[in-house]
Amino acid sequence: MADYSSRHDAPPVAEPARKSAFARLWSLRAGAMLWRNTVVSCAVFVVGLGVLWALVEWAGMDEVPAAGLGFVTANTLHYLFGRAWIFRGTERGRATGYALFLINAAIGLAVTVVLYAAILEFTAIHYLVARVIVSLVAGLMVFVLNAVFNFRQI
Repeated sequence: MADYSSRHDAPPVAEPARKSAFARLWSLRAGAMLWRNTVVSCAVFVVGLGVLWALVEWAGMDEVPAAGLGFVTANTLHYLFGRAWIFRGTERGRATGYALFLINAAIGLAVTVVLYAAILEFTAIHYLVARVIVSLVAGLMVFVLNAVFNFRQI
């Protein structure tokens, strides 16, 4: 019988098989992160809507660029909460994580502005309601990008 008391003599241990991306996205862990993300997203979304409303109603800015500024404001706050609570324990460095978060936010911003402009152009939906609809699509997409590629938690 072999003596494996020394670390160097121990037989290699196989790494557990990594689950598919689909399985990881539909896991309880991902669901918990999505729940925390939803709480933070709702809170910062209200801030973003407030910025949008103030810029349109008080500053007389056009709805589309005002939505962009509200989105950027909300996403900056979202990163701070995301790092501390949603994706806690990430090994990603702060500077790199923030840069990747901003890249993902820029992708989300592009989706937000294009869909928002299309809804405003082709429907009679109120601009604030349109912004809520668009946030559901863009928000879920940005969550997946951050969970998988930035914070590497899924």
